[in-house]
Amino acid sequence: MTQGLKQFADLKILAKQIKERAAQEREAQRLRAIAAQRQREEANLFRLAVGAVTPLKDDNRVEPFFITPQPVALQYLADEQAALVESLSDEFDALSLLETDQALSYTRPGVGPEVVRRLRRGHWVIQDELDLHGLRRDDARESLALFLRLAGKRGIRCVRIIHGKGHGSVNKEPVLKNMVFRWLAQKQEVMAFCVARAADGGAGALVVLLQGQTRQHQRHSAHDHV
Repeated sequence: MTQGLKQFADLKILAKQIKERAAQEREAQRLRAIAAQRQREEANLFRLAVGAVTPLKDDNRVEPFFITPQPVALQYLADEQAALVESLSDEFDALSLLETDQALSYTRPGVGPEVVRRLRRGHWVIQDELDLHGLRRDDARESLALFLRLAGKRGIRCVRIIHGKGHGSVNKEPVLKNMVFRWLAQKQEVMAFCVARAADGGAGALVVLLQGQTRQHQRHSAHDHV
């Protein structure tokens, strides 16, 4: 299994685990609600059957012991789930932002053209990759969003996104390739990207430069002090 396939498999496993944990928590909440309702109904039936009673004195009374279930990190599950369904518009016109040279490229506003030139020359080592070739559009969008999120957490700067050349698509049009352009241009952590060199996949892949962990930390710290 190639590194790209393994990366995608890991992403699918994580997504499945998050969905299963969320479903288990919802089911547990439903069962607890049913049990509580049943307990109330049984208590009412008991009181109706017994009628009026005189309470006993509470001398040497032993309080019942309940096992408190471990809390479930619902916010964590929600955050991870949000990463999987993160809104990336298919209609965003990223192509208008790309340089109209022979090797299409993109830089976020404020990033100098030298960054793309260095990216094309392989100045940054490719640290990880994601292979989207052959995936449906929704699966590709979800996998890309999660891959970039995890890459940011790991402090990775340079990655390769393999989208294929579209030879197997309808009318031989690179639909997924164009979608990847649009999605990447909407991601705040993407500083620049360009078509990969021939040795790195050529027209079937992009090399992407991500915002450094230090810059992200500084931005968040500055925001915290505003």
